[in-house]
Amino acid sequence: MLYLLYFIVILFANTVGAVSGMGGGVIIKPALDAIGAHPLNVIGFFSSAAVFTMSIVSIIKQVRGGFQISWQRLLAIAFGSIIGGRLGDTIFNILMSLYKNPDKVQLIQIIITVITLGLSIWYTYDPSRKQLRLAGLFSFFIASLALGVLSTLLGIGGGPMNVALFIALFGASTKQATVYSIITIFFSQLSKLTSIVLAGSVAAGSSSFLLVILPAAVIGGYVGSALNQRMTNKAVNRTYLIITASVILLNIVNGVRLFL
Repeated sequence: MLYLLYFIVILFANTVGAVSGMGGGVIIKPALDAIGAHPLNVIGFFSSAAVFTMSIVSIIKQVRGGFQISWQRLLAIAFGSIIGGRLGDTIFNILMSLYKNPDKVQLIQIIITVITLGLSIWYTYDPSRKQLRLAGLFSFFIASLALGVLSTLLGIGGGPMNVALFIALFGASTKQATVYSIITIFFSQLSKLTSIVLAGSVAAGSSSFLLVILPAAVIGGYVGSALNQRMTNKAVNRTYLIITASVILLNIVNGVRLFL
């Protein structure tokens, strides 16, 4: 039953994540927290594995669908995301060592997540807000670095913040920001997964869940990216706002549960 529940969560999260550029982790992390079947570090691993798989499928689908990105921007995003991913994972491990109770680390994650998602909604809700329209490669590097830190530290893939930041800094449309977001997620989660595998920090008994998580991630990534290509910017933006608001509510519920 737990395997089926995980499959449904991953499938839904990655479908919506690929549509809106949120990456799925922003739903997977609090949903698996709410289920409570695995410890915090294992949930983070499952979330990273799912959104990393989804990002591969989505990027392939978007490129085949005609989306074009310059190699220079791709490299800037890649380096920023990889370095940010390593930094975020390091900060997470430091927090886990400082606080012996994982609930305290989870509460820190929830607070930061709610604040950043709230700011993302505030900005994205009004498309007339000022956009900086930066174009330099260094700007893409710094933005991806910051997003890589947040995505791995919070264990959510970082999608909602990615989309809002790419719109604000570079004047991208919601659909363009979605693809940039997924590329950032790919490299930041690649960095995190590499460090997890090399450290051997996930219990071997948990690996069986990947047999349902990875197929669900592939299906969700394919279906979501296909829907994204058919939807208007307005529809993608509405999906993004609805899901982000729902995730904020779920995180608040999880935060309250820590005190009960």
